[in-house]
Amino acid sequence: MLVVEAKLKNGTPEQYHRLDEAIKTSQFVRNSCVRYWRSNQGTTRNDLQKLCAVLANNKETPWVNKLNSQARQSAADRAWQSITRFYHNCHAKIPGKKGFPRFKKHNRSVEYKLTGYKLSDDRRKIKFTDGFKAGEFDLWCSQKT
Repeated sequence: MLVVEAKLKNGTPEQYHRLDEAIKTSQFVRNSCVRYWRSNQGTTRNDLQKLCAVLANNKETPWVNKLNSQARQSAADRAWQSITRFYHNCHAKIPGKKGFPRFKKHNRSVEYKLTGYKLSDDRRKIKFTDGFKAGEFDLWCSQKT
């Protein structure tokens, strides 16, 4: 699996605003998963994945459906990782704070796995194809991909 972190260049302010909306939507999904876990005892990872579909089809949160389904599930996975880390620290009896999952206020990323974007053939440009339609950006990366 190839993981590339890059900076996006040469976008308009409107394009960056659309990316901010995608990031905030991912943050909303993660925080909703943590809230669901706190209010429902015995919640599993699969329950959080199902919650993503419920949020996407909810009439009160239509913007969640704009985010790619894999990006929504990735946000739920991040929430589940924080929950399992908390349980692991409790069972291992680590001294001090155990890392109780908190709501994220300042989130700076959204994770696209396989869909929701299209790389150019030379891998120097990326086009986001999810519901936010942020458009095409130049990639600036320190490594040769």
